[in-house]
Amino acid sequence: MGDPQPDEPLAAATPGNQNPDGAPDTVVVQYPLLHPGTAPRSLEAIRAGIATVSGFRYNCARMNAGVTAIVLSSCLMPHHPACNASGLPQADLLVVNANVRTMDPEQPRAEAVAIAGNRIAAVGDQAAVRALAGKNTRVINARGRLLLPGFNDAHVHFLSGGFQLSNVDLRDARTPGEFTERLRQFAAQIPEGRWITGGDWDHESWPGAPLPTRTLVDTAVPHRPVFVSRLDGHMALANSLALKQAGITRDTPTPPGGLIVRDPATGEPTGILKDAAMGLVTRIIPAPTRDEKLAAARAATRHAASLGVTSVQDMSANEDVGVYQELLERGQLDTRIYAFWPLPQFEKLAAIGVRAGFGNPMLRIGGLKGFSDGSLGSTTAWFFEPYNDAPDTRGLATDEMMPEGAMLARVRTATAAGLQIAIHAIGDRANHEILTVFEQGTPPPATREARCRIEHAQHLRPADIPRFAHSRVIASMQPYHCADDGRWAEKRIGPGRARTTYAFRSLLDSGATLAFGSDWTVAPLNPLLGIAAAVTRQTLDGRNPDGWIPDQKITVEEAVRAFTIGSATAEFQERLKGTLAPGKLADLILLDRDVFTITPAEIANTKVLLTIVDGRVVCEAAGFAEKP
Repeated sequence: MGDPQPDEPLAAATPGNQNPDGAPDTVVVQYPLLHPGTAPRSLEAIRAGIATVSGFRYNCARMNAGVTAIVLSSCLMPHHPACNASGLPQADLLVVNANVRTMDPEQPRAEAVAIAGNRIAAVGDQAAVRALAGKNTRVINARGRLLLPGFNDAHVHFLSGGFQLSNVDLRDARTPGEFTERLRQFAAQIPEGRWITGGDWDHESWPGAPLPTRTLVDTAVPHRPVFVSRLDGHMALANSLALKQAGITRDTPTPPGGLIVRDPATGEPTGILKDAAMGLVTRIIPAPTRDEKLAAARAATRHAASLGVTSVQDMSANEDVGVYQELLERGQLDTRIYAFWPLPQFEKLAAIGVRAGFGNPMLRIGGLKGFSDGSLGSTTAWFFEPYNDAPDTRGLATDEMMPEGAMLARVRTATAAGLQIAIHAIGDRANHEILTVFEQGTPPPATREARCRIEHAQHLRPADIPRFAHSRVIASMQPYHCADDGRWAEKRIGPGRARTTYAFRSLLDSGATLAFGSDWTVAPLNPLLGIAAAVTRQTLDGRNPDGWIPDQKITVEEAVRAFTIGSATAEFQERLKGTLAPGKLADLILLDRDVFTITPAEIANTKVLLTIVDGRVVCEAAGFAEKP
């Protein structure tokens, strides 16, 4: 049986009490609890008994003009709203006096939002929403500030991000000397014997952009193993002790899909390992303990809440889903997580019948992440033509692409099992090949929409851009990379190929679905930095004040949509979140300024004042206090 369509119930509605006009005021719709993207489309749909929310009973209240309300009630909901003095259902939380941008084309603007339990009960004008207040209702006065759906980051490495918050930070080290000194200072603060990892260094910020070598680390940290990654995660530097413990010498063969960088004079490893070669060291690094993982996850979810990120799609969750589950059981998970599994291990999920979206609205699995190439900064992104500054290479296809046809076979089988596929592709050759794999390996959309995704979709040939919309492939992109890579990308690939780099405008104009994320920890988690990058395309070095490749700019509205409803669509959740509408999950954020009206230069300085997840206030900025 194919996937249910948006207005197709699996069983007939069960009428409850009758209104005077004979229409039932309560309907129960049997729908699979774990089906991706379940939420009511409209009040009318629920009234007709064709809602798509699983097993919940809805009371469709007749409210004042100017407000649409859906009050969740009864059997399967732990929360049952009481009535207030006016006889109307009482909301738990109201946000009033707000500049509401719903991202819902049917009702784009509003003044207030009511929440009952973990759902939005009403979106509308001040008076109508305030009428839902009762003696136990918390009322938040937004004082005219911008209220948005919570940000949904479509591409993160969430647990790694939590660990990085307490690891050495090399991201903004501007010289090799500063790089070395930070390592020295960090090593002095941690216990003996502990590996130093993380780092997120960027040699492109250094004068002349030289690749670091193990000698830089050896001088500062000779007696403990060090393995610190470049910020893109496709290249890392080991010190001599780490190389020794991993058994890497001049005679070690380069693994498929990777590269051991060697001194051209001696043949000795310099300490730089790229892509698959990094596994030679990572396999010997002691795994963190369960308690350390829980601490990292707590740090990650707190950090996300402070930035207004209410949902994330974790591309490297793998077997750490259990860590998130434990936080959820403890009441400490303040971020909705869609957890992805390594694509080469898809059989583990397929064998037990797991399909995309299995779980609950807080924690879901069924996504698979694959790799087709490396990164531009590491010269391992796979291109049709050689690199301008490294003419002896076109980059690397990963080991997942070998032998020929392996990726296609994997995608075909995993998709047939009902799992969602997301594949990393950066170079133009990688994107071309993965589009072809998706076109050949997935069923026609009319049969069952697979919603395959290309993660990054960074460098595209013009002829490949329309293929995203034609084949309904999600372009899952990270706009902050544009501000970062734009400083030096043209020296790698030249201005010609750069014209369709981070081609946000062209993709949208061609009809593609754009889902935005950060790639944290490769880039900062803050979505407002990503929105600013997409709108201005200004590079971090300030050398492109009018924008790098300015014809690929998009509007603030389009960028916010990509971080909300676009990302929700990428995970089959657009009918459950991504817009502010009655019946949807109550994930909202309040900003200190209106990003739609301020100058683009101010967007990056915007702060999150309030974050609400699942109907709960999970983060409140210091100094913010509502005054009803």
